[in-house]
Amino acid sequence: MPEYVYRAVTRKGQIVRNRVEEASKQTLIKKLKQNDLMPIDVRQSAYVNKNKKKVRRNSIDMNEIMKTASSSNILTRDARTEISLAERVNVALAGTQKITNRDLVIFTQNFYLLKKANFNNIHALNTIIESTENLSLKGILQDILAGVEAGEYMYTTMEYYSNVFPYIYINMIKVGELSGSLTTSLEQAVKYLDDNNAIGRKVKKAIVPNIIQFFAILVLLIVGSLVAVPAIEGLYRQVGSTDKLSGITVWFFNFITAALKVWYIPTALVAIIVGLIVYYINTPKGRYNFDYFKYRMPIFGQLIFALDFSRFIKAMILNLDNGMRIQESLEVSKNVVKNYVFLSMVETSINNILIGASWIEPFEKSGLASPMTTEMLKIGMQTDLSEMMKKLIEYMEMDIDNIIEKIMKVLPEISYSIVGIVLIFFVLVVLVPCLQVYMGGFLFSAAGV
Repeated sequence: MPEYVYRAVTRKGQIVRNRVEEASKQTLIKKLKQNDLMPIDVRQSAYVNKNKKKVRRNSIDMNEIMKTASSSNILTRDARTEISLAERVNVALAGTQKITNRDLVIFTQNFYLLKKANFNNIHALNTIIESTENLSLKGILQDILAGVEAGEYMYTTMEYYSNVFPYIYINMIKVGELSGSLTTSLEQAVKYLDDNNAIGRKVKKAIVPNIIQFFAILVLLIVGSLVAVPAIEGLYRQVGSTDKLSGITVWFFNFITAALKVWYIPTALVAIIVGLIVYYINTPKGRYNFDYFKYRMPIFGQLIFALDFSRFIKAMILNLDNGMRIQESLEVSKNVVKNYVFLSMVETSINNILIGASWIEPFEKSGLASPMTTEMLKIGMQTDLSEMMKKLIEYMEMDIDNIIEKIMKVLPEISYSIVGIVLIFFVLVVLVPCLQVYMGGFLFSAAGV
């Protein structure tokens, strides 16, 4: 049985904090509300074997919690911040094991195979739970199973775990359950997750190695300067040489030394600048401008828009294939993209449908979508929109591959240019003085020659 850590507020504004075992998250929330407790936060902390008779330490029955709701576990309004050390430790230890995309893919694939073999939902979930190694996912699946056994749909429980299941994933399960085509929806969900993971791997492959290479050389430059320069100067003094290090070497060493002495000043400046940027981005206007910049930024802007548009069209296809009208499909599919600029285009598309105008027009006027993309959508409106969108996805996947290939060609050139400048600087600052020591020229001045 899953174990939960919750915080709830009483009618008088008092806060209750506790850890309990309950069949499902919905059941716990319902019981809290029935007992005049308004939930603030309900988190699953661990999975407990329902066959295990021993009661977990610090876990009590739900009915007992309600009897002691006004005891020492309640903090008054003026003492909300006075949390004991033991409580802090308990909340910290309640952190769940991370659920990765791989865990979600494996669960969906297994569930699809079992459904294809005519397992019912309860039998399939029970089978998967027994073989699931991730305790956090195991507890969530146990929660979903409890809801199904109580006569609820799977997607209603999944909505409580929107941080684990993507919105479009939950929508696929919802459409499948309501239309009686869950097996088909699971097959579509597997393909959706695989496609997203493949694109993510391509982007990481293009970016990560270049970033690692740059920072490795930068660290080598700084560390090399701090180690080599004092050693060489000490050697010169030891042998009595009058040779001096080059001006750029001395300047860079002094700069690094001074920066390390007053490290808190540049750190504070950077923190203030970052804080101001984050504050601005969190405002509606700042978020919109930042999202617009992401679509227009050099090198990656075109790729970011193509990925968002592709994800949106895939969601549209799934909804149209399951019988939704264009307006409803737009309304549901927009939630797969978080970019404010894109959302504004979708909202304009929905409004255009209401007034009898073209829903494709906002994408065309934005200048972000390619003419080929909008033209294929227009042709789809005159023929079969779903089929044309599938062809559009094939075209966009090739386009995304081409964009990634261009980035992989351009990014190394930019990276090599930056790395080359850093390398030249490294040679002048560190390697040249080391070579001078190796050649032994300083010994002549030490000997008075």
